[in-house]
Amino acid sequence: MDKQTKAVLKITGFVVLAIAVLVILFSSFYTIKEQEQAVVTTFGVPNTVSEPGLHLKIPFVQKVEKVDTTIKGFAIGYDENTNLTKEDESLMITSDDSFVNVDFYVEYKVVDPVKALYASEQPVTILKNIAQSCIRTVVGHNEVYTVITTGKIEIQAEIKERIMEELAVQDIGIQLINITIQDAEPPTVEVMEAFKAVETAKQGMETAINNANKYRNEKLPSAEAQIDRIKKEAEAEREARINEAEGQAARFNALYEEYIKYPLITKQRMYYEAMEELLPDLKLIIDSSDGSVEKWLPLDSLEPDSPAASLAPVMQ
Repeated sequence: MDKQTKAVLKITGFVVLAIAVLVILFSSFYTIKEQEQAVVTTFGVPNTVSEPGLHLKIPFVQKVEKVDTTIKGFAIGYDENTNLTKEDESLMITSDDSFVNVDFYVEYKVVDPVKALYASEQPVTILKNIAQSCIRTVVGHNEVYTVITTGKIEIQAEIKERIMEELAVQDIGIQLINITIQDAEPPTVEVMEAFKAVETAKQGMETAINNANKYRNEKLPSAEAQIDRIKKEAEAEREARINEAEGQAARFNALYEEYIKYPLITKQRMYYEAMEELLPDLKLIIDSSDGSVEKWLPLDSLEPDSPAASLAPVMQ
């Protein structure tokens, strides 16, 4: 081999060696960005590296896989790019055997890079399947009116709780951040109009209730005042009746005590008192012995001082 060939081989060897050194050098370092983690495997054993910056690894012995830990999301029931409905995902049946189209958006993040890479092949797909199963279960337990109008917040909360429980069982290194209902509507225009009418009726009902409560609040004070007045009048009447009854009872007891002591005198006294009360209201009929003369005279006209006494005829 001549000198020129040897020189070429020598230069080639140096170039190959330099390239190998450069390859080894560049493959010995890796960089982790913010909100990113790396899984470094050494002879197949994984370890997590979470600190951002430049890191060193052993070439050909250690392998590095980077994992994005930012919050990500996917849609259920519609296409994020075209915003078109996917009826195979959105169309559901409710507890009252009605159909409804419901769209959801799921947000998640990787919390355990090792499990996210090695516990399953497609963790995001697993999360989506879990979410769809929980969504259909919860929506199927509610009436269509609740899903479309008043029950969205409660439905979202129940779905989220179910998904988190299932993720804890699966343990695939992914955490659910949130799930929200993007839209919920009946599958046909006719049904939509019917639900709008129901919502209008509901608002009318609430307005009527509010007006009734307002009327009640306006009338209640006067009614309570009237009740209080009636109670006071009844109480006063009650006291008066009690006092009157007690007075009459005391008078009767006093008369009875006198009667026990002097029965005859008490009877005469009571008789005169009764006559004194009754006679002024009676009329006196005076008839002659032969029945030829009849006069009706008021009793008070027989009193000497009465004006009618001078006009009364004198009977022989």
